[in-house]
Amino acid sequence: MIRFSKVNKWYGTYHALVEISQEVGKGEVVVVCGPSGSGKSTLIRTVNRLEEIQKGEITLDGTDVHDKSVDLNHFRTKVGFVFQQFNLFPHMSAVDNVCLAPIKVLGKSKAEAKRRAMALLERVGLAHKASSYPQQLSGGQQQRVAIARALAMEPPVMLFDEPTSALDPEMVGEVLNVMKSLARDGMTMMCVTHEMNFAREVANRVWFMDHGQLIETGTPQAFFSNPTSDRAKRFLSEIGSH
Repeated sequence: MIRFSKVNKWYGTYHALVEISQEVGKGEVVVVCGPSGSGKSTLIRTVNRLEEIQKGEITLDGTDVHDKSVDLNHFRTKVGFVFQQFNLFPHMSAVDNVCLAPIKVLGKSKAEAKRRAMALLERVGLAHKASSYPQQLSGGQQQRVAIARALAMEPPVMLFDEPTSALDPEMVGEVLNVMKSLARDGMTMMCVTHEMNFAREVANRVWFMDHGQLIETGTPQAFFSNPTSDRAKRFLSEIGSH
């Protein structure tokens, strides 16, 4: 579904992504982890061109993402993206936040978009908050609305960029539970997260990054019990000590 081939990115002289080559299969859940500044968020943001690359190729379902002829707005309808900050429109209710893109971009009728939005809010456990505004919702609730909003475009791929890192600890679980249910339903997902228990439980594969490089990949079982690189061993022992 997603293929990285010798992907490189620089910020000025800083080499942020170094020769990344790897694939995410259809229906696969990949968790990207590593220390701060390792390039995880940069990598995931190249998939829908929030970040440009200077060298290499990324394809999504056969489309060359960084080809200049790609209609970016149309392409992004196929990639759900959930950010660290929830980015909901503060002047719109939860249901209207979820309805907006299907109406404006997909041309759905208001009635049809609202029906779908209510079903999605039900799915993330927030149908009873449909008419609430973002400031009336907890952080965990706002993030669940953001996930419903991304799903409203019916994307074949969902990307999560540290979706729980702005949340209070007691709200993390409610967001991870929604992500787990998506994984169970066979959604193709790439998740940048520090939630290692989520990686253990849900990921098909873990990608470990450091200094812009993909150091190792493996099943959660292999990665957590028997990492091959010294850098991953150090990373896991540091996490364990916390």
